[in-house]
Amino acid sequence: MHPHALDVFSRLDTARAALAAAVERVPTALREQRPGADRWSAAEVIEHISIVERIFGGRVADAITAARSGGLAAEAGDRAPLSDAIETRMADRVNKRTAVEAAQPTGRLDAAAAWAALEAGHARLRQTVAGAEGLALGQVTITHPFFGEMSVYQFVELMAAHEMRHAEQITEIAHDVADGARS
Repeated sequence: MHPHALDVFSRLDTARAALAAAVERVPTALREQRPGADRWSAAEVIEHISIVERIFGGRVADAITAARSGGLAAEAGDRAPLSDAIETRMADRVNKRTAVEAAQPTGRLDAAAAWAALEAGHARLRQTVAGAEGLALGQVTITHPFFGEMSVYQFVELMAAHEMRHAEQITEIAHDVADGARS
């Protein structure tokens, strides 16, 4: 795999490990419990991430397919990382956001099923990018509805930042449901 792809997937792997550690902080019996009426459970957060990654993974696959059809050149040069402004916005847990309807969890998956969906999406993304080995993925762009145009590599980094954001959310949930269980 190209070093650029290795870099961004390493970041995604780090985020996935942080997410798994956060989930482990939530007792298994409490993973489907909402810490408040207007908050998601850990299982719902994982389901949300899996939905977003499925959507993003589909956009990456479509962009690579279109670029390949257009005669995409070989990878060369440096890659532009995800912008500091996007990094900052993704890390901000003070200003809450509401997911678009298409990314809202259904609540029909338990934590294990949601995690399996997340892992399946991760595998599809890796397969998609690996299948484009050698192509200039830094030149393949996808338009994010809020953040604008990003390369495939930046999109994978955005996915990692999204997972880190929600790892922190699940850590908060772990604390809150543990407090609720003690009450």
